[in-house]
Amino acid sequence: MDSRVTFRDRMRSHRFLSTLLVVATLFFGILIGTVIQRGVKGATKAVNSSDATPLKVPAPQQLSNAFSQVAKTLEPSVVNINTESTPKAAANPHIRRRGQQGQDNNGNGGDEGDPFQDFFDRFFGGQGQSPFGGQGGNGGTERALGSGVIVDSKGYIITNQHVVEKADRIRVKLDGDPPGVQHDAKVIGTDSETDLAVIKIEVSHPLTAAKLGNSDSMNVGDWVLAIGSPFALEETVTAGIVSSKGRDIEGGRRQFQRFIQTDAAINPGNSGGPLVNMNSEVIGINTAIFTESGGYQGIGFALPSNVVAEVYNQLIGPDHKVVRGSIGVAFSAQPNPAIARVYGAKAGVTISSVTSGGPADQAGLKIGDTITSVNGKSVKNGDELVDDISAEKPGTKIKIGYERTGKPAEATVTIADRAKLYGNTAANEEENGPEAQPVEGKLGVSVRAITPDMADRLGVAANKGVIVSEVKPASFAEDIGLSRGDVILEVNKQQVNSEDEFRRITGQLKSGQDAVFLVRQGRGRNASTIFLAGTLP
Repeated sequence: MDSRVTFRDRMRSHRFLSTLLVVATLFFGILIGTVIQRGVKGATKAVNSSDATPLKVPAPQQLSNAFSQVAKTLEPSVVNINTESTPKAAANPHIRRRGQQGQDNNGNGGDEGDPFQDFFDRFFGGQGQSPFGGQGGNGGTERALGSGVIVDSKGYIITNQHVVEKADRIRVKLDGDPPGVQHDAKVIGTDSETDLAVIKIEVSHPLTAAKLGNSDSMNVGDWVLAIGSPFALEETVTAGIVSSKGRDIEGGRRQFQRFIQTDAAINPGNSGGPLVNMNSEVIGINTAIFTESGGYQGIGFALPSNVVAEVYNQLIGPDHKVVRGSIGVAFSAQPNPAIARVYGAKAGVTISSVTSGGPADQAGLKIGDTITSVNGKSVKNGDELVDDISAEKPGTKIKIGYERTGKPAEATVTIADRAKLYGNTAANEEENGPEAQPVEGKLGVSVRAITPDMADRLGVAANKGVIVSEVKPASFAEDIGLSRGDVILEVNKQQVNSEDEFRRITGQLKSGQDAVFLVRQGRGRNASTIFLAGTLP
């Protein structure tokens, strides 16, 4: 027998037995796993769960209805306002009017062009459009959306001026109206100082009027609701708290706008709608938001109801306008201790400008005088002075207590109509001239002399003051608010009529010393002088 064949047969037999063993192992493994699995299933079914309690969904229950009750009460009084307007020919887009930063006793000193354009640029993302959801085509009819609140069952509605001021047609949709039903409205009166408007619709039945509350009773932290039509979403209710009171969002440029700040969501379309308290009372009219995106970012502003009531009562009067008293003086919008120290005033409001021929001028008041009282009532700050004087009717005589060079005095002043006292004229040109040399020192400002031609266009006396031609970024001058085009008249009560005088006076200033600049800002009849001051670093 061949030994090689025998060896080959043995190897084949060995491989067959190995394969058979593997298959048998797998078979028995699967069989055992199946039996164990069935045993486990059987064991699970055998567990006793008769002692388990079934879950039950409770019946609907009203846990808190404070917000819903307020919303239910106010919603019938909140309206949706739609406007249509035809774009007018635009003014020269290359001319930008410069706003005045000072403030008179009646809040004068806003933008000399569109009074709310800068406001919208700052508080609505700089989109160059109204913040209440404007839309429209190229050269066609523009449509916009806002909100309002019914305050009289006869159809009188309060909203914002910027919602209706440029509209050719105003239509109001009431809560509960069928789709497509709208009521034409007419403007009763507007007030640019507070951005408020009163409109009226004619209806055959009494409307549900909202109840007005006292905004002075609100405290920071109180709950409030905002109701309106943001982004055309009607009857939207948002909740928040009062975040701050008396908020100034334009750096003192608008004395009659001191807002209630809230974190209740206010968006484009909410303008003119009410901010309400937990007593279902309107304590503000939603007017603005601070935003970088065009939408809600947690900061909204509502005009207090006490101001709203005062404006409304005058707008529904026979003249349909708001009349405010004024004596024709201006003061720095923001209190500055450096001014008080340089002018020797312990309390009160130091006058930075006196309108020529105005009541204060006729009574003998001058720049640098510090008003300390009105009709015997002490004046602590500019807001109090404005409130006291603007509340007086034109023609009324009042007693003004003041200090001049530390000596007390009193003057009788006749109140004037602010609207008649201040005009709206302004020059649009920018002043050009020879290149100015930088002023040495810590101020960071360059000035040049005022030529007769410039003096004529600026409306100032020739050879009086110097004009700011450049302000260095991050300098002392920039910090206190000096800007290109400002006319510096005095430095620490010393007149400045030339570049040499300016260099001589400012060259004597030392680190840690107060520096008070009397500066003329604005042009034409709207121009006014203000104090810009600080302590040199």
